[in-house]
Amino acid sequence: MKDYIELNTFLRINGLAQTGGQAKMLIRSGAVLVNGEPETRNKRKLHVGDKVAYNGKEYIVKKEVIK
Repeated sequence: MKDYIELNTFLRINGLAQTGGQAKMLIRSGAVLVNGEPETRNKRKLHVGDKVAYNGKEYIVKKEVIK
């Protein structure tokens, strides 16, 4: 069992992007923040408790989404 989820997958699971391509574009644009910092790495590993922010909303990584 993994102890992380990749940022692009997290965005798709939470409905912020419909496809991997859309997720990649959002991330590369610098519009996605991870723990308060802009993140441009598509496959950034997120762990339980990390905070992802986009478009004024914040999402917290929970262990249920890590499979």
